[in-house]
Amino acid sequence: MSRLDSFINRMSAQRDLLNHVRDNLALPEAGEVFEIGLGNGRTYSHLRENFPGRRVIAFDRKLASHASATPAANDFVEGEIRETGQAYLGRQAALVHADIGTGYDDKDAITLTWLPQMVSGMLANGGVAVSGLPLDHPDLELLPRLPSIAEGRYFHYRRR
Repeated sequence: MSRLDSFINRMSAQRDLLNHVRDNLALPEAGEVFEIGLGNGRTYSHLRENFPGRRVIAFDRKLASHASATPAANDFVEGEIRETGQAYLGRQAALVHADIGTGYDDKDAITLTWLPQMVSGMLANGGVAVSGLPLDHPDLELLPRLPSIAEGRYFHYRRR
């Protein structure tokens, strides 16, 4: 599969899962939405539009988003996510979306040594995580894959 087709499949899976959460899964009444990996802000924009009334906080190494999808200064956490995210453990987020995979197995293996624990620790009980990387953690229940998403492409979990 070409890298373009792979990218399109990943973006479609991401959108399908986030829309599924919006339309079909009950989130805790209170709680913020965390966007782990702001990038150019496409998904941040989608989260703001689809989860109105919830504060969306984005994390990334540096601010590089499109002007139309740039968080307010108090809604952006700059720095190494592995480090800056620690301050948000116990924050009781309703939804955490993480799309920080690189496509390189060796680099992603390092991320997976800390990302599942961090995401689990950020979520409220009953909160939902959506991730491009598998989040193997005892407090996260893997939810059924949507028919439109290829096996192993994108994942969603409920915090126990």
